[in-house]
Amino acid sequence: MKQTAKKIAAYAGLAAGTAAAAALSAYVTTRYLVNTALDRDMPKAMQKADRLIAGSAVDNDFLKELDKAAARLLSRENETVQITSHDGETLVGHYIPCEHPQRVVIAFHGWRSAWYKDFGMVADFWYQHNCSVLYVEQRGQNSSGGEYMGFGLTERFDCLDWVNWVISRVGDTLPIYLAGVSMGATTVLMAAGLALPPNVHGIMADCGFTSPNAIWKHIARNNLHIAFGLRGAIADALCRQKILVGSDDYSTIDAMKVTHIPVMLVHGANDHFVPVEMTCENYAACAAPKQLLIVPGADHGMSYYVEPDKYEAMALDFWHRYDAAIPQQDN
Repeated sequence: MKQTAKKIAAYAGLAAGTAAAAALSAYVTTRYLVNTALDRDMPKAMQKADRLIAGSAVDNDFLKELDKAAARLLSRENETVQITSHDGETLVGHYIPCEHPQRVVIAFHGWRSAWYKDFGMVADFWYQHNCSVLYVEQRGQNSSGGEYMGFGLTERFDCLDWVNWVISRVGDTLPIYLAGVSMGATTVLMAAGLALPPNVHGIMADCGFTSPNAIWKHIARNNLHIAFGLRGAIADALCRQKILVGSDDYSTIDAMKVTHIPVMLVHGANDHFVPVEMTCENYAACAAPKQLLIVPGADHGMSYYVEPDKYEAMALDFWHRYDAAIPQQDN
């Protein structure tokens, strides 16, 4: 009996030790992943993992066009502007007015990206169709202040700060459209749930995810091939510690259910980073007038590159419908 008891105790100790080791391993890997997601400076150990995280193969033709378009936009004369956000951060933008503006687009780039990279391809189309554009540098990235990115949870409030800057600059008669790609799309979709000024006439969102928790779960399971259960709880706690809000406290679905602002949704059918189903969820939840473009064969952020004619036709129709319309406020 004593030998049996000793064996049981040994097995129990081994099991406890194994569980503790597994928990420690989950914490360490999750900490690296959350730091990669939120910290201004990506951990050195993760700097070569971006392609694994994105889950997509390299498209050299697309990258060449992306680089050329980015160089064109970056070389265009622009006014660098700064504002102080609602929470005291210095935010930077680049304003390119057109001669006879019919609307103003405020453009929000994606995760670990840049304004000239994410909007280089579409910039000429916007300019040629009488859009003055404010290209925002998102908090925690590039020249804007902030230690952390917020995956839309914190950036959605910056949208209102930038809208107020535009109104102070050009007045409140021109319609304003909030546009975003990837995390920028999530930012503007979440902002649609705020009490935005009435001259915000539309949201234009390309390949946005629904919440930090949802996209982290997708990447862990589908791109990194690791379990998310315990890691999800750890990630949420670390997220709350860094940006003072949980990874699932708010979502684009929450915003879509209450928004009155028209929404244009675009997504590539072959997106390996943000699943197209997330945009379909946003479309289904949207209580406002809405339009949807799914682009076959397009990976993440490639919809305009793959189908520029369809994208432009939808955008022109969107502006035609809503430039003069004032979105109805909820009573």
